[in-house]
Amino acid sequence: MRPSTLLARLALVSALAIPAGARTHIITFGKALPVRLFVGPSEENTVEIKVRALLLDGNIREFTTGEPHDVTDRLFVIRRAYRLNDQLPEDGRTQPLWRWQRGGWLLVDRETGRVSNVALPEFDPYYSAATWYRDYVAYCGVSESGERRFAIVAEVGVKKAVLRRDLGPAQGKGQPDSECAPPEWQRQPTRVTFRPAGAQAITFEVHGHAADPALDEDR
Repeated sequence: MRPSTLLARLALVSALAIPAGARTHIITFGKALPVRLFVGPSEENTVEIKVRALLLDGNIREFTTGEPHDVTDRLFVIRRAYRLNDQLPEDGRTQPLWRWQRGGWLLVDRETGRVSNVALPEFDPYYSAATWYRDYVAYCGVSESGERRFAIVAEVGVKKAVLRRDLGPAQGKGQPDSECAPPEWQRQPTRVTFRPAGAQAITFEVHGHAADPALDEDR
């Protein structure tokens, strides 16, 4: 069979494998740009973070910060970033006063191009440092009152947390990601360790949709 005939047949097979009406989407990231994140109780200090545009078919869909985590070969998650207008009515400005903020996490489907928010119970965009493993994410959540903190393990697509354990009073230090260090994952068995500020580390074993404290002798 001639190469041209073979290529034509392969092209036909590929076309038949794509459902009628389906559209192929192209998802890319723009150039990383340094921006200022205002921190502290009075937002008197700044730290630098880098943001990138999430482009869907060449158009800006969202802004993001940090690196993506591949959940499957089709789905990935990434932290959202956005600009908030800090202008007061009495400022007398004609243009918005934009300030960058970190948001929650986005779930991106490479095949359909769909971008959606990941539901994370008690996730605080300012205080919660999240780490991912497979389709699990671990972080220290903060109550609505800001007085308590919790060890949280959530699973993509599941509304109820796999783990929610009280870690005591929140520290409220005013610095980002200050309630806990980023949790540490390990496999076989699947475990995650939380290191809350001012308290002892605690490890949980995760299995299915539940989690239990790991026994000391197994650590």
